[in-house]
Amino acid sequence: MADNFNFELVSPERLLLSEKVSEVVIPATEGEMTVMANHAPTMTTIKPGVVSVKLASGQTSRYVVFGGFADVLPTGCTLLAESAVEMSELNRETLVKRIEAAKAELEKVDSAEHKTKLEQYLAELTHLNGAIIPA
Repeated sequence: MADNFNFELVSPERLLLSEKVSEVVIPATEGEMTVMANHAPTMTTIKPGVVSVKLASGQTSRYVVFGGFADVLPTGCTLLAESAVEMSELNRETLVKRIEAAKAELEKVDSAEHKTKLEQYLAELTHLNGAIIPA
C-alpha cells in the first residue's frame, strides 16, 4: 500500500483541496508528473490541464488548472494555480471565454517572447477544450 502525503490545491479564489493523498498527477510544463510520498524536492511550473488526485480513501478527484506552479517535498505537495475548478464545474462556455480572451490579448502583444508564450498558452487551452469536453 502506498504511503500518503499532504496535498493542497490552491487558487486565488479559494482552497480547492487540502487532504492526505496517495498520488497526484500534475500537468507540468515539461510533461505530466506523478507525485507520491517521499518524492524528491522539486519545483515546477504548471500548464493548463487536468490534475488527478487519488485520495487516501481510494477515491479519485479531478481538477482543471490554468497555469501556476507546484512545490513538491518528500512530505507533501502544494499546487498554486493561477485559476482552478473542479472538473465537474467546467463547461465548454468557460473554456471558450478563456480562449477568446487569450486571442484578444495576443492581438495586442508587441514582445516576441510574450507572443510566443501566449501562443503556447492558447494551444494548450485549445487542446484542453477538445480533450476534456467532447464535441
